[in-house]
Amino acid sequence: MSFTHLHVHTEYSLLDGSNKIKEYVARVKELGMNSAAITDHGVMYGVIDFYKAAKAAGINPVLGCEVYVAPNSRFDREASHGEDRYYHLVLLAENNRGYQNLMKIVSKGFVEGYYYKPRVDMEVLEQYHEGIIALSACLAGEVQRYLVRGMYEEAKEVAFKYEKCFGKGNFFLELQDHGIPDQKTVNTQLLRMSQETGMELVATNDVHYTYAEDAEPHDILLCLQTGKKLSDENRMRYEGGQYFVKSEEEMRALFPYAAQAIDNTQKIADRCHVEIEFGVTKLPHFDVPEGYDSWTYLNKLCHEGLMERYPKNHDELLPQLDYELSVIQKMGYVDYFLIVWDFINFARTHSIPVGPGRGSAAGSLVSYTTGITNIDPIRYNLLFERFLNPERVTMPDIDIDFCYERRGEVIDYVVEKYGKDCVTQIVTFGTLAARGVIRDVGRVMDLPYNFCDTIAKNIPNELNITIDKALVMNPELRAMYESDQQVRALIDMSKRLEGLPRHTSMHAAGVVISQKAMDEYVPLSRGSDGTITTQFVMTTIEELGLLKMDFLGLRTLTVIKDAADLVEKNHGVRIDVDHIDYIGERDENVRLIDYNDKKVLDSIGTGKCEGIFQLESAGMKNFMKELKPQSLEDIIAGISLYRPGPMDFIPKYIKGKNESGSITYVCKELEPILEPTYGCIVYQEQVMQIVQNLAGYTMGQADNIRRAMSKKKQYVIDAERQNFVYGNEEQGIKGCVNNGISEQAANEIYDSMVDFAKYAFNKSHAAAYAVVAYQTAYFKYYYPVEFMAALMTSVIDNARKVSEYIYTCRQMGIKVLPPDINEGEGTFSPSAEGIRYGMYAIKSIGRPVINQILEERRANGKYTTLQSFLERVSGREVNKRAVENLIKAGACDCLDGNRQQMMQVFPMLMDNLAQEKKTSMAGQMSLFDLVSEEEKEAYKVQYPNVPEFKKEIKLGFEKEVLGIYLSGHPLEEYEEKWKKNTSAVTSDFLLDEETGEVKIRDNQSVTIGGMITEKTIKYTKNNKTMAFLTVEDLFGTVEVVVFPRDYEKYHSYLMEDEKVFISGHANVEEDKNGKLICEKIYSFDDTIRELWLQFPTKEEFLEKEQRLYSMLQESDGKDEVVIYIASPRAMKKLGKNLTIRINPEIVNNLTNFLGENNLKVVEKSIEKKA
Repeated sequence: MSFTHLHVHTEYSLLDGSNKIKEYVARVKELGMNSAAITDHGVMYGVIDFYKAAKAAGINPVLGCEVYVAPNSRFDREASHGEDRYYHLVLLAENNRGYQNLMKIVSKGFVEGYYYKPRVDMEVLEQYHEGIIALSACLAGEVQRYLVRGMYEEAKEVAFKYEKCFGKGNFFLELQDHGIPDQKTVNTQLLRMSQETGMELVATNDVHYTYAEDAEPHDILLCLQTGKKLSDENRMRYEGGQYFVKSEEEMRALFPYAAQAIDNTQKIADRCHVEIEFGVTKLPHFDVPEGYDSWTYLNKLCHEGLMERYPKNHDELLPQLDYELSVIQKMGYVDYFLIVWDFINFARTHSIPVGPGRGSAAGSLVSYTTGITNIDPIRYNLLFERFLNPERVTMPDIDIDFCYERRGEVIDYVVEKYGKDCVTQIVTFGTLAARGVIRDVGRVMDLPYNFCDTIAKNIPNELNITIDKALVMNPELRAMYESDQQVRALIDMSKRLEGLPRHTSMHAAGVVISQKAMDEYVPLSRGSDGTITTQFVMTTIEELGLLKMDFLGLRTLTVIKDAADLVEKNHGVRIDVDHIDYIGERDENVRLIDYNDKKVLDSIGTGKCEGIFQLESAGMKNFMKELKPQSLEDIIAGISLYRPGPMDFIPKYIKGKNESGSITYVCKELEPILEPTYGCIVYQEQVMQIVQNLAGYTMGQADNIRRAMSKKKQYVIDAERQNFVYGNEEQGIKGCVNNGISEQAANEIYDSMVDFAKYAFNKSHAAAYAVVAYQTAYFKYYYPVEFMAALMTSVIDNARKVSEYIYTCRQMGIKVLPPDINEGEGTFSPSAEGIRYGMYAIKSIGRPVINQILEERRANGKYTTLQSFLERVSGREVNKRAVENLIKAGACDCLDGNRQQMMQVFPMLMDNLAQEKKTSMAGQMSLFDLVSEEEKEAYKVQYPNVPEFKKEIKLGFEKEVLGIYLSGHPLEEYEEKWKKNTSAVTSDFLLDEETGEVKIRDNQSVTIGGMITEKTIKYTKNNKTMAFLTVEDLFGTVEVVVFPRDYEKYHSYLMEDEKVFISGHANVEEDKNGKLICEKIYSFDDTIRELWLQFPTKEEFLEKEQRLYSMLQESDGKDEVVIYIASPRAMKKLGKNLTIRINPEIVNNLTNFLGENNLKVVEKSIEKKA
């Protein structure tokens, strides 16, 4: 073979290439070629994936990029060039030097030359030309552009320019033929140019997809990129269907006149050899104080920490610490630990909250003694080898949680310490996932929305699901695919595009730190917000041996810090959340949290876990209610068990906890390992301890088997069974049978381990998060007002979460008061009567404005009148809109007028102040300056004599400016009825910011209740009426869709402000809030209530019977009356002729007649009407 494809776009030419790397390499191999290139548009996203796939297939990978060259300077930002804004040029790395330079060139395009596209210029190409072979590219290449315009001499000049830049024999004139007329013209001229200049030719096919039949799915991909439909006339197309991976024969047939150009492709490929180094760590060096090297300094930190953390038993733990240090030294990770210690130390010494630990790092004594983590690995039986062992080949992973508000400060510190060029954030790719691709392709094919939605929803909502897996798992989808041509066409097209990357974004937490400038190791890109990121994803970064850290922002840490600050401010008590498991030297005025406090544990066991980290989902609340935790260990286990898979073990765990007699062990050796978890395997660490203690594995071997089980590597699992049961002398494994455990018992234990290890949780991670959960529960129990204020401040910009927590406050008996310019703060703040609403939450008022109001108050005292308030803050950024919203929110209720009076007067007061300011600036005297103080009083703007707004108007204003009802709720008097008749609340339909999921399941049948706040009428193609409603309850709003059949039936209920219950099924799509599809509607009035009247004895009832009946007959309604006789116990429901309408008037009259404790209103569920 003597042809190689040198101009190839893969899936990483985003939404422009559908040529999947694995398929491309397999196709090249199938065609008998020994080399292949990758030249994506302006990027190197795919080079490592391609390199590995090609090497594995025995193909020589030619690494390249089709760059965009700016006509003049890469720094120009002129829009006048039109199609000459940039030219294409193909660059191929000939050797490692060329690969280094290619990374530099591509990085410069993003970092310095980004304008529509990442552009480079001749200056960059000249600086980094060494080791690079260039091809003149397609019709968008600079040489070809001139030739298309008939400017042959200019084209030749450009060719000489490139040849001079890259060197003789390193610049080739590129022939292409996809049936485009211009290519025929250009190719003729290129042949002439080659003869005249001696520059050689090369023939390429501009590959954008793998097979000829992929032309159609690729066309759909282009429509996705450009937002068009297939049926649109004017849209981007790749005409002719020739952009696939052609065979050598097909290429020779295209260019019978240029056989040398075909041969040259192979010659170029044979020149290109790049070797990429994997698995060799490239840690930055950590500067240590004078007199130390990295190793001695880490030892110093650890030994000092050991004395501090374990004042009584440090001697017995010294061997474990020294063992860990020796492993860290052998594996070359000393600097790694120092780097992590340093920025965590920076955070702690700058009062930036740091999590107690995360992931397996909490199992390390080195982590604990240096203060990287705060969880005692000895006390909780956490394993170092789960984190790091000599048999593990990948770098350890220490992820750190920081306070989400100040996480940026830690990243800034790292950037400053290691250099801006050496610290970069990491790219991620959003892909066309199974459900999404069906919807996207359906939209491009112009298929009805409901048709595509039905197919998409037949794909199970599981992790790593693919369309092929779904066709196997779901017989209904398979049947549709086999029987309906349209479904088959949609699914087939979707399958070809499934998994392609569609866009880049920035990893939420990943940061990479390198020894030298980052573009020495990886090409750089630019995020949508301008942040520089790597072009390689996190896993690739790790494979290349670079240091990747996760700096995670955890909102809960901010809540704990704010709550602790409020407690200190209000109660004078300093609570130390960092000292978790030891008491060394500490301040006497500081209170430590007791992690075995029965009151706190019992409060978790009530299931009222709103706001408690990790425990506030509905399922977790129920689990805690059942579990009734008695120790932190129970919470650790709870967090580990409450996930798909382990959930099946929950009943066994709870039974073991409550009935110790029900716990059995297959063999006695299991008891010490499984006793803390009542005989259940809950943690990965337990799997490791079982294979170590029962079969004699080393901890390193134990971790490898644990990893194989969790990754479901069946061949390893099968091979290890033999070792576990019978041993393996070569590997030094004794085996269960040789340790006196029967073959049957050993196999039974192995089966249960394999079964559970698929799901088993990392105990180190669970322990760290259980501590944070407990801390939030502690603050909520002992300092509920401070905790709830801190919690609401953390979600101040999320009105839905705020309203949920306000509801929680009400249930806890905590009042939430309106914002107040005299008493309040920007954030939510505790006050004597409850929690004062944060002024930052008022809409359309910037934080600087609120800060100015607060600063003026602190400097010069409280505000007394509206007039003085405006005088004191006017001339700053406090405009009419801000004052109006402050009044509407209730923040000015402390002044001298009611809300309606202030609303009428404030515009005039502000106009007067503005006029006075103008006058004084002009140096003029006003009439006002000439009169006495007494007369001035008479001229002051007086409040009109108007009452306060009605409750509904006040609530409406609060909703408008705060996003929630605060001083009440239009539904609060119906709360009992609402709770009784609903199975879901509106917040269940909303995407959770942290999990990105909706609580409710797709198609789940539910009933919601609330007020119709908006109604939009639409007409179908058949001219039938349907409606889209916004329904609001005590938690927020949800969209309800009422189709024509139901609209006809229930249209009389569909008025704005109508209070209704709506039954139907949920409609949930990925990454969107759910909707409710209406099936039935009931008015709140359709619900029945019962009035229970109690009499001590039958005689007393008979005595009052007639008077009672006459009182009841004065009221007419559908609510029933029940008579209850206390002695002897008896009840009687009065007949239909004595039904009433329960309202405050009749309740009041009957209370006076019978006494307060003898009357009760009972809400009944909706009366089911046909």
